[in-house]
This record gives sequence, C-alpha cells and structure tokens, in this order.
Amino acid sequence: MTRIGITGLALVLAACGSEAQEGRYAPPSEVLQVHDYVAAFSADRIETDIRALAGFGTRHTLSDTESETRGVGAATRWIYEEFERISADCGGCLEVMYITGEVFGQTRIPDPTDVVSVVAIQRGTLDPDRYVMMSGDIDSRVTDPLNFTDDSPGANDNASGMAGTIEAARVLTQYEFAGSIIYAGLSGEEQGLFGGQIVADHALESGWRIKAVLNNDMIGNIEGIDGVINNTTARVFSEGTRANETAQEARLRRFTGGEVDSPSRNLARFVDRTADQYIPNLDVMMVYRLDRFRRGGHHRPFNDVGIPGVRIMETHEHYDRQHQDLRTDETGREFGDTIDGVDFDHAAKLTSLNVAVLAQIAGAPPFPANVEVEGAVSPDTTLRWTVPEGEAAANLAGYRVYWRLTDAPQWTHSRFVGVTGEYVVENIVIDNYYFGVSAVAHDGSETPVVFPGPAGSFGE
Repeated sequence: MTRIGITGLALVLAACGSEAQEGRYAPPSEVLQVHDYVAAFSADRIETDIRALAGFGTRHTLSDTESETRGVGAATRWIYEEFERISADCGGCLEVMYITGEVFGQTRIPDPTDVVSVVAIQRGTLDPDRYVMMSGDIDSRVTDPLNFTDDSPGANDNASGMAGTIEAARVLTQYEFAGSIIYAGLSGEEQGLFGGQIVADHALESGWRIKAVLNNDMIGNIEGIDGVINNTTARVFSEGTRANETAQEARLRRFTGGEVDSPSRNLARFVDRTADQYIPNLDVMMVYRLDRFRRGGHHRPFNDVGIPGVRIMETHEHYDRQHQDLRTDETGREFGDTIDGVDFDHAAKLTSLNVAVLAQIAGAPPFPANVEVEGAVSPDTTLRWTVPEGEAAANLAGYRVYWRLTDAPQWTHSRFVGVTGEYVVENIVIDNYYFGVSAVAHDGSETPVVFPGPAGSFGE
C-alpha cells in the first residue's frame, strides 16, 4: 500500500471534497466497518440474556414489582443495570433512564399501574438531537392477558428482542457516530402498547428527532406452525401511508403518488438492502402491512405520532409458543414460550441486521429535508431539497438521487449528485417513475431514501 504523508492526504481529501461538490466523486458504496460490527456479535451472550430474562418467572406488566428475583420489577431493574454495566465499559457513554407513565381504566390494565420502560441513549458527536432507535419488549403473558401470577417465561416473545437490543448496545457503544442511538426496553406491550405510547409522547415533549424505530418482537424462532424450518429469512413490516396524514396531504398524495412510500416503508427498503449487503445468508421479506393481520407491535405508537418505524421479526411463527399457558395436552402437544423454542444463532443474526442499520443511519448526515419533485409535461424530472449547514452536516459528502418504476418494490436506479440542493434527471419522465433522495456521509453511511412531499418526509 502506498503511504501518503499528512500534507498529501489533506490535499487528496480536499480534492475529493471539491469533486464531490460537483458530483464527480462518490463516497464508497460499502461501509467496511459495518462488517466489523456484524462480526462482533455473540450468540452466547444473547442466549445468556434470554435465559436471565426468562428466569424471572413472569414479566407480566401487572406482576410483582418488589421482588428481586421474580416479576416485571426485577426484570426491568436488571435491564437498567445491564445498560449501566455497558456504559461503564465505554466510559459512561450511555445515558440510562426510566420513562414511566401511569395507566388505568383499560381492559387489560384496570387498576392504576406504573408502566416502566428503560431507555439508554448513546449521544452522537455531530448531531446529538437526531436519533435512531432499536427496541425490544420487557413484558410477557400467558393465555389470559390478566393472569399475572402464573409462569410466563416469554423466551422468544420477547426476551429475544430485548436481549438483541442489549447486545446491540454492547457492540455499538465501542464506537462513535454522528447521530445518537437509543436502545430501549418497552413495557406494557402485551397489555395495549402502553410503553411505546409513553416513550413516544416523552420523545415529542423532549424534542427528540427520532428518524427511525426498529422494533424487534420475536427474533429467535425458526420453526413455524406450518412445519417450515428456516433460519435464512426475516420479515419487516411497515405502514404504506403515514398514520397522521392530514386530509390535505392525502389529497396531494392521490395525485402525486406515495401510497407505498411512507418514511416507514422506505426504512423497510433500507433494512432489506442492508441485509443483502452486510448479513450473510439472510433474506428480508418486506411485508406491505403495518403488522401481522389484525395484530400489533410496539412500532405502532411511534407511527401514530408521525415517527417512522418498522417491525423486524422471524418469518415463521409458532403460535403454540405465543401467549400460551405452559402445558402439554392429552396428545402430547406442548404449549408455552420456553427456552427450547429459541434459536440463539438466528436471534444473533437478526440482531446483527439491526446493528448494521443503526450504524449506517447514525453515521449518516442529516436526512434530506423539504424534498420536492416536479416535471409534469416535461421530458425531465427535477428534484429539490434543503442542504443543511453547521456542525451537524460536517460529515455530508453529498446526495444520491434514486428512481424506480412505480410497481417496483425496491429502488433500482441511482446517481450520486454531490453537495447540491437541486438535480435534474434528464430524459426520465416523471409520469412513469417514483423518485427520492438520500444523504451520504464521506465514509459511505447513508440515510434511507426520502420520497418527495409530506407522504415521504422523515421530518425536519
């Protein structure tokens, strides 16, 4: 390898920066360090954490909060302490906190109950008020959602997602990123998604600019109720249009498109691309639905208030292992969410997918804002967006313009256009394609694609 002195290197970087301004130089299309993050995962550590969480007997939201060994209180404190230990290992790089809200008068929480979630924040170096979040659920349940006394180990649902979130923190806190990362344990999911609602409200009140939520709910099962055993796939669920879209925005979308280009849907596309590029032997199935049929998950409360979010989970569910009393029926059929139903290597694989996504989004520049497109009755299509200034954009190498046919599930064409707020895609007629823009860092870290207009906006 040819060695370049400090002065020579500075001149090379300056030249690259100048060429990037004009779109003649593109950052790398692969962030090599992401492979290091993926390789740093330990299925053994994830197994240890799943066993620890299942060992609290039950983590039902209404269960014991005083015991040191059983119930949701002991489990929540254990998660908090794990994040504190991780923070100690990185020199205090995590801000660990409880976020609590009282819930009562609900079908599954009739009496006043404190719903307590745990949040750990790894602050970014350039844009600390911009966040990407990974979450798992703390709580578990059996058949009767009000039964808070019987054993409910919840090994896969959802000790797997919670253990994955803790492991992601262990790996990524050894590095620094431009934006901030939130690692969250959300409670009250089985009783009505209350932990997510409380944390989403807290985020809005605190001015957190959360650009993406990766909700991990059941990431460790590979044997389906349909008899299929497969450890090479994962599903990503995402809403097609924003839940908080106004009537005026819906009317605009009717004439310009965007039914399948909400920020959550483009986040799902980003997850899919990341798996293809960085996670060996893993194929992502993008499911064009908020969640499983008539079911819900903890990304939904964030979607409800306009925060992009997706659900990442196993492809083949086994319903005998979900929300079931621990038992064996007269035919020998076993029910219950126990450790023997978890594949720890698969949980590690899906955790590594999350880490690759978190690292890229946290390492990217600010998302393109105020993206607009025009080109009616024209042979060309013009895109415009706002270019940020200041320290938050110090890692901005430029922008990449994307387009695809309207029935294509994934972005198929792109061009890096440098640091500019406008680009004309010549001889590409707007009537036949969808367009979008991403922001790219000098190391190649990139945001998800932002679709023009309110339909695709990730917020300011």
